Amino acid sequence: MNDELEQLKGDKKLPLRVIIGRTLKYIRTEWKSFIFSLFLIALNVLLDTVSPLFTSKITDELVVENINIKLILSLVILSFLITLINQVFLYLESTILQRCGQRIIYRLRNEIFEHIENMSLNQFNEMPVGSLVTRVTSYTASMSDLFTGVFVRILRDMTTIVGVYIIMIYISPSLSFALFGVVLVVFGVSFVFSKYVKAVFRKERACISDMNSFLSENLAGMKLTQVFNQEETKDEQFMEKNEAMRKERFNVIKAFGIYRPLISMIYNASIALCFVLGVRYHLTAGEIVAFYLYLSKFFMPVQNLADQLNSLQRAFTASERVYNLLDVKPDVLDKEDAIEIDHFEGKIEFRHVWFAYTEENWILKDVSFTINPKETCAFVGATGAGKTTILSLIVRNYEVQKGEILIDGININDIKISSLRRAIGQMLQDVFLFSGTIRDNVTLHDESFTDEEVREACVYVNADSFIDRLPKGVDEELIEKGENLSQGQRQLLSFARTIIHKPQILILDEATANIDTETEVLIQQSLEKMKSIGTMLVVAHRLSTIQHADQIVVLQNGEVIETGTHQQLLKHKGYYYKLYQLQFDN
Repeated sequence: MNDELEQLKGDKKLPLRVIIGRTLKYIRTEWKSFIFSLFLIALNVLLDTVSPLFTSKITDELVVENINIKLILSLVILSFLITLINQVFLYLESTILQRCGQRIIYRLRNEIFEHIENMSLNQFNEMPVGSLVTRVTSYTASMSDLFTGVFVRILRDMTTIVGVYIIMIYISPSLSFALFGVVLVVFGVSFVFSKYVKAVFRKERACISDMNSFLSENLAGMKLTQVFNQEETKDEQFMEKNEAMRKERFNVIKAFGIYRPLISMIYNASIALCFVLGVRYHLTAGEIVAFYLYLSKFFMPVQNLADQLNSLQRAFTASERVYNLLDVKPDVLDKEDAIEIDHFEGKIEFRHVWFAYTEENWILKDVSFTINPKETCAFVGATGAGKTTILSLIVRNYEVQKGEILIDGININDIKISSLRRAIGQMLQDVFLFSGTIRDNVTLHDESFTDEEVREACVYVNADSFIDRLPKGVDEELIEKGENLSQGQRQLLSFARTIIHKPQILILDEATANIDTETEVLIQQSLEKMKSIGTMLVVAHRLSTIQHADQIVVLQNGEVIETGTHQQLLKHKGYYYKLYQLQFDN
């Protein structure tokens, strides 16, 4: 397994500067909106910061002998207008940020999904599906909060803290400097808290990802769990993961449960100190009231920063996991000078091919053979001999370590993957059908196919034999994985899906296994028609289905030990002959 996959499973810890730097790249695409929002934030903070000065002036006016009612009324109206304008700025800023933030996340989710699509099957085998789902959905949602809320709130709170303290110095430098020690204590506590909570959040996120992976796997395999009566075992496993997540979540709550009361206690102490020192330094009533209001405005953003640190650490942890996924380089990629092929004649050559899923554990060893255009070639051998691997290598689900594979004399590594796979139709033993209609599963939502083409494809592979009996025909809704159809019916839809895309090379990997006799007859009739389409590669354990193949390649322990037609191999009386006797003499 490569380093990138190890990194994904262990989630390599990224430096904060790297996370911020990569995040800023996404923000740059919306820089105009962010700049305008920062301008609105500056105005918002400015208006919010000066508002207590009006209260201070009104208080001073109320304690004098000759109260100026007009001045007080003017100050009240002006204060109200400032508050109203401030709310308008707040609305505009929030709306703009939400829009640009959602556009960023939209692009990011697309980037992650496209990145996952480009990964090889070997990489997918190493990645829990639940973990991938969490990264695309949950973690990007946490990152969305970073763009649309956390970053802005932190900026506003920090600006407010600085602005408030500057005005406090303007009102009374002596009292402000006396309270500076309280400021240092607040920031010291917040710094220690942020360090602790970051580690806690990493553990919590790891538990969430682990539980999602467990649920994804076990909900998909629920039928097997019930068949083997393993519900209690799975309950115990789930309880362990649930308990781990509960403990980590409790650690987060405990951290905030200590931090918030501590900040609140410091705040109350600072208010008492403000009144005592305010009288001592001979401040006016209005100045003391202003100082009291500014202390509230000072501690409120400080306490908000604690909440933002909660969201910020979640967002950074989520970002770290998303970037770890994006750092996994796909094993199979197009060369820069890869070519587009419009049509294949169908000649396939393996030249001294070696392949291993893991280092030195060779699945294929020096495999060589040639299949001519329009021929049907069957691959025979025991389980694990390398039959399916050969088919997977042809469509570049994996890359060979040694040797080369050619189609029409061109190395498949020199052909664009999309071009290669477009020309090859695959029909596998385990048919996957999506939720949706039969039409959707045949066309794969390609709206360029007409109703007539869909109908012709279904008739061509005999799928109309059961589709016509359904109430809605090709518009019949299928449940997840097509569980409301039989295995054979799903296979016929797989054939129709392949035919409608007009491939020049056909791959059948145990496509006739595990189906009833009646459906097998329909499938065999379809296969006879398909032989005229192009080169066909077949893997089948039942030798009766491949007796008429133009060539049979016999594999054992990853090596080609025999090749020839059915009759030639029987005359040779080698490994194929023994397999034939085992199947037909008993």
